[in-house]
Amino acid sequence: MIKRYEKFLEKFDQKLETYFSLHKDLIKCKKGCAACCEVGEYPFSRLESEYIMFGFQTLPQKLRTLVKNNISELKKIKLEQNGKRFDYRCPFLVEKTCVLYKYRGLVCRTFGLAYVADGVVKLPECANFGLNYSEIFDPETSEITLSNPIEEDLRIDKIFQSDLAKGYELEHGEIRRLIDWFTTPFDSD
Repeated sequence: MIKRYEKFLEKFDQKLETYFSLHKDLIKCKKGCAACCEVGEYPFSRLESEYIMFGFQTLPQKLRTLVKNNISELKKIKLEQNGKRFDYRCPFLVEKTCVLYKYRGLVCRTFGLAYVADGVVKLPECANFGLNYSEIFDPETSEITLSNPIEEDLRIDKIFQSDLAKGYELEHGEIRRLIDWFTTPFDSD
């Protein structure tokens, strides 16, 4: 399944390159900007969580230990939230860099794009902070003046239902917050 998923990602990333190129004048993403990784829920499918753990095994021991500690700390904080919404910093973000960039999930790959979902243009949260699409978005009125949003729904469940994904016969499984795929204590070595 992992090999098929990697082949799917090759094709999907090519499609995303086209989408990012289409909006390149409106996208401010650059190395060192990790605003999208600082606060979120990060929905991941079972397949994506298995893939990121596949990548986790390739990390040097020092980084694996750091990530494990990040996850353990987040799990403790989540317990203290007592069922309330829990936004958190991605445990794979180290010094403003994703240590598993090659293995990142679909939500990470698509973040930053404006796309149409259920007939509405969805903008990345960073538009509210003067980043992607901020020139065409008024946060006070929520008005968007974008004439060419991506016409593909880029939510995870929709991506896995796409013709491209179906061609690879992917079994993506349940979708959960990334942190919910890890047990306490962290059990992967």
